[in-house]
Amino acid sequence: MRKDGEEGSAQDTQWTLFEVFVQERTGEPHQHAGSVRAPDPEMALQNARDVYARRGPVASLWVVPSGAIAATSPSDAGPFFDPAEDKVYRHPQFYRVPRVTRRKAPK
Repeated sequence: MRKDGEEGSAQDTQWTLFEVFVQERTGEPHQHAGSVRAPDPEMALQNARDVYARRGPVASLWVVPSGAIAATSPSDAGPFFDPAEDKVYRHPQFYRVPRVTRRKAPK
């Protein structure tokens, strides 16, 4: 067991952070499962297999360096995600509902 300050523990934090995506069955989308640290992608796959593929069915694993992912930050939540008001066609408020669809369904 290593203690803080010993050789190796500082090296562990310098490994690249990889995000792990898991596909449970063929044809399903890959979903983010978590992250692992590793010196290279091959070791990241092995670490991801050990951590995220032990308890359930897994068809495929992806690992992606966290630095390669472009993402928004919580401060972008306001203006970045606001709907474009100049594109009214995106809002379904102008469509008329036909009378046939307004009737109640029989009980």
